[in-house]
Amino acid sequence: MSLALRNVDKIVGGETHLKGIDLEFETGSRNVFLGRTLAGKTSLLRIMAGLDRPSRGQVLVDGVDVTGVSVRKRGIAMVYQQFINYPSLTVYDNIASPLRRSGLKKRDMDRRVRETAEILHLEDLLDRLPAELSGGQQQRTAIARALVKDAKLLLLDEPLVNLDYKLREELRVELQEIFRKRSAIVVYTTTEPSEALMLGGNVVVLDEGRVLQTGATAAVYQRPETLRAAEVFSDPPINALDSTVTSGRAAMGDNIPIPLSGHLAGLADGAYRFAFRSNHLWLSSQGEGDVAISGKVELAEINGSETFVYVHHGKSAFVVQQEGVHPFAMGAPISVFLNPKHLFVYDTAGVLVAAPPVPGIAEQR
Repeated sequence: MSLALRNVDKIVGGETHLKGIDLEFETGSRNVFLGRTLAGKTSLLRIMAGLDRPSRGQVLVDGVDVTGVSVRKRGIAMVYQQFINYPSLTVYDNIASPLRRSGLKKRDMDRRVRETAEILHLEDLLDRLPAELSGGQQQRTAIARALVKDAKLLLLDEPLVNLDYKLREELRVELQEIFRKRSAIVVYTTTEPSEALMLGGNVVVLDEGRVLQTGATAAVYQRPETLRAAEVFSDPPINALDSTVTSGRAAMGDNIPIPLSGHLAGLADGAYRFAFRSNHLWLSSQGEGDVAISGKVELAEINGSETFVYVHHGKSAFVVQQEGVHPFAMGAPISVFLNPKHLFVYDTAGVLVAAPPVPGIAEQR
């Protein structure tokens, strides 16, 4: 099966939710839609499912236009953010519900329900009602109901967002294995770059209803083609400081000298934006070649086992992400360290000029 979206727009009440979407998906592919809230992820899923019609454009399955075909005839399965189950049905009957009208023999239906329940660790809960389950068990039930159909298109709209951290981590690992074993086109939406990286496959980076970049997930993360794509694919958003190159010398931010070596060698004179992810900043020098960036602490936020330090630097600001608990007083002076090998270079229009080399891959410019 192949699925294609051709020049899809979605306009609601005069507001553009999707604009010029052109995408293709092949059988067995794992695809992640990554974007912030209101990026257009759910709108796109609903059009792919047949729940909504685009204002313009086509949805093609194996080259056939199915834009106006009912969701009931699409052969799709969908999992939502909310724990959507039939409250009066047991876990067994919830999972079996898509098969009831399929004409499947009772013995075959029972086998598929129990096999799917075992995959999602529900085999001991089949006689329970949804109200008797934890949140994680309820979402497992919803996922099982989607999987048991063996649909050719499996859509998951931020399915783990309402679960606690531990459950999310467990289910992410399990879902990776489940997806690998299926021949369906899988599309999974998330706001979290770390989740996109964990799921792998291909990524579609969305922002304000437009596709910023597509490709293999790791490759897009390592080489975001625009500064906006880099911001969406970084958490916290990637830092960027105004920079200049003059007569072979580079200055970043508040006149910090940057050696033009490695992937930075040969940058033409001009204005740029030098960008770096928050986890590439350190509170102490990590070795030869590090440059110091000074500023004042605007805020230090401790989140679990990590500290996020918001630093004011000249006319700009950036965020430092550090493992461990590091208390800072507001307004306190701070120096952090960065190795220029981690710098991305964008022109003033936000288009990639140079990216850190990936081990084993030749440098590209």
